[in-house]
Amino acid sequence: MKRFWCVFFAFWPIVATIFCLMAPSMGWWFPTTINADGSAASPLGRKIDDLFYLILIITTITFVGTQVALAYVLFSGARRTDPGSTERAWFSHGSHNLEVIWSIVPAGILLFIALYQMDVWAEYRIKSQFPAETRKGPIAEVMARQFEWRIRYPGLDENDKLLPLMPDPQPTDLYAVNDLHVPSARPVMINLRTQDVQHSFFLPELRVKQDAVPGLVIPVWFEADKSTNYVLLCAELCGWGHYKMKARMVAENDDAFVKYLKKLKADQEYHGPREGSGGEN
Repeated sequence: MKRFWCVFFAFWPIVATIFCLMAPSMGWWFPTTINADGSAASPLGRKIDDLFYLILIITTITFVGTQVALAYVLFSGARRTDPGSTERAWFSHGSHNLEVIWSIVPAGILLFIALYQMDVWAEYRIKSQFPAETRKGPIAEVMARQFEWRIRYPGLDENDKLLPLMPDPQPTDLYAVNDLHVPSARPVMINLRTQDVQHSFFLPELRVKQDAVPGLVIPVWFEADKSTNYVLLCAELCGWGHYKMKARMVAENDDAFVKYLKKLKADQEYHGPREGSGGEN
């Protein structure tokens, strides 16, 4: 029976390793809807991927090493207790040197990761480190609420230039629901808010995730490489209708973005056919 338990505990780490190696080919990996190889669809996202793979390599080496050591201890211990074995078990109250080593080494690895990711973290989270183009102002406000995304654009001036986004709604503002449009191939910033509970603004293909916290206005920037549709999700369990908060983010060229805002404006100002125009009164 002791051999069975040795094999049992050694078997599952092997299965886990095999499934992890199979994951990319089985589609259990990063989204491939934009890039077939699963790479991020934004410059910042690719930097985040690099950090992810670094941590994955470190944890994989640690996992394999500890499981090999566990298997060795299990099988060697079982062999020593076989009938007729001349090897005697030995007991230890611990090793001060080993305890120091396995305390210092993990601490050193964690310190290395913390320092290595500081530039990417600062670029992602600290507003003063955002790209200069985004610091001119947000192009939209995204308001999360149970259970949808409400988008407020500042509108266009007479020269089709985006107006500044004010903290409070303005008469020139334009609105949409679950349909965020942004210019592609350049950094853009939005202001993220929530009307009720905590939500999480998540663009998986771009590796952008930011909690929307009640009472806070949080700037979020990103850059979409390609002009196409991206998935916009809520990554926070926000209530019974959480599943309904799947929306889209459309990245398009500047002309198409302006055209979209003009259509929003025309739709908002449309009050139906005028009397005598041939339509219904």
